[in-house]
Amino acid sequence: MNQDRRDRLRDAAIAVLAEAGGRGLTHRAVDAAADVPTGTAKNYFPTRDALLRAVAERCLEQYRAVAAALAGAGPGPSDARELAALLAGLLRDVAGTGRARTLAYLELQTEATRRPWLAGLLDPIAASDFAAYGHLLHSAGLPAAPRHVRALTLALHGALPHLLAGAPDTLAAAGLDDLDAFTRGLLAAADHAEEPAR
Repeated sequence: MNQDRRDRLRDAAIAVLAEAGGRGLTHRAVDAAADVPTGTAKNYFPTRDALLRAVAERCLEQYRAVAAALAGAGPGPSDARELAALLAGLLRDVAGTGRARTLAYLELQTEATRRPWLAGLLDPIAASDFAAYGHLLHSAGLPAAPRHVRALTLALHGALPHLLAGAPDTLAAAGLDDLDAFTRGLLAAADHAEEPAR
């Protein structure tokens, strides 16, 4: 099959899922968004599950490309300042050019609560964030014990819905109205994360 057309359809499916939610993701809607003849999406992705899988895979590809571009070709951030800037860039992407991808991914997570196979597909994607952020903390010379990695990763994940909703009072209360200050504070907090009592 034509890979360019396949990617065009996957990108269109992301846009549809982001704009219309899970109920709006149909083959016909994807065809319309991709401006291709009716039946094209069904030819590439015969079932709705295949369409959901294609969206998940494309979201992962795009997310990794953005992360790689922000990290650059080097070994990673060399200090907390560089890491804070990288994380702020990731969050800006979520609220900007990556908005549709992130909305689609959150919609996929909702769909995964009813589809175990999709939860299994998304699980390694989400889990890989913990390893990635652990690597970044280590590269920046910051504490990278599991508790530090969890504190950072879960805080970043928790910020996503608020960034996407864009409610000004919530953004201000969460400190998300200044992403540079937010990520600096986040790294400082993760640095002091304590081991829970047993």
